[in-house]
Amino acid sequence: MVKTQSVRASLDKQPHEVASMFDGVARRYDLTNTVISAGQDRYWRRLTRKAIDPRPGEQVLDLAAGTGVSTVELGRSGAWCVAADFSQGMLAAGRFRQVPMVAGDAMALPFADNSFDAVTISFGLRNVADTDLALREMLRVTKPGGRLVICEFSTPIIPGFKTLYMEYLMKALPKVARAVSSNPDAYVYLAESIRVWPNQRQLGRRIADAGWSGVKWRNLTGGVVALHRGYKLGG
Repeated sequence: MVKTQSVRASLDKQPHEVASMFDGVARRYDLTNTVISAGQDRYWRRLTRKAIDPRPGEQVLDLAAGTGVSTVELGRSGAWCVAADFSQGMLAAGRFRQVPMVAGDAMALPFADNSFDAVTISFGLRNVADTDLALREMLRVTKPGGRLVICEFSTPIIPGFKTLYMEYLMKALPKVARAVSSNPDAYVYLAESIRVWPNQRQLGRRIADAGWSGVKWRNLTGGVVALHRGYKLGG
C-alpha cells in the first residue's frame, strides 16, 4: 500500500502549497466532507444551486469545484456547467463524473471576458491567496447582468453555539479527519483558515468593493456557512 505524503498549506496560502494539499486529500475528499459536516454538505449544495437558479441553456462556472460533485448538482438544471480547479489531483479524482473540467487558477481564470451567466465558488474562496483579485476575476468572466453565488464557511451567529463550533473546529475536526481523510493535516489548515476568515458582513463588503452589485447573504446552519450573492451591472 502506498502511503500518501502529508501536506499542509500555511495561512499565507501559497498556490503551490494549497494545490499540493488538495492533491493529497483528493482520493477521499467527498467522503471526508460528508463525515465532518455530518451530511450537511449535501444540504449546502442544494441551497447553493437554488440560489444560483441555473436555467437551461445558460453557461455556469463552478470554480474550485474539486471533484465536480457540486458541478453535477448544478447540471441537473439543464444549464451547461464547467468545473474549474487548480488541483490536478482533485480534477483527476472526479474524472468519472460526466462534466467538463478545466484546470484554472481563481486569480487568473482561463476564460474570456463576459463568458458566463453565473459564477459560483463553494468552500474555495477561503483558500485563494488574493481574495479580492479572485472576486475581480469572477466579475470579469461574468456577463453583464450575470450573477455570483459564494458558499463559504462563516461565523456562527448564536453565541453559545459559536463557542461549541470553534471547539469542534480546533479539536474534534482534526481527529475525525485522521480517521477518514487521505491527508488529515489538511484539516488542521481547514480549521485554522475558517477561524481567521472574515465574517458575513466583512466578506459582503469585500465582494461589493470588487465591483459586484446588490450583495446580500443568507446564513445556513446557524451561520456555520453563509451564501453570499451579487450580480454584475449591465445587461
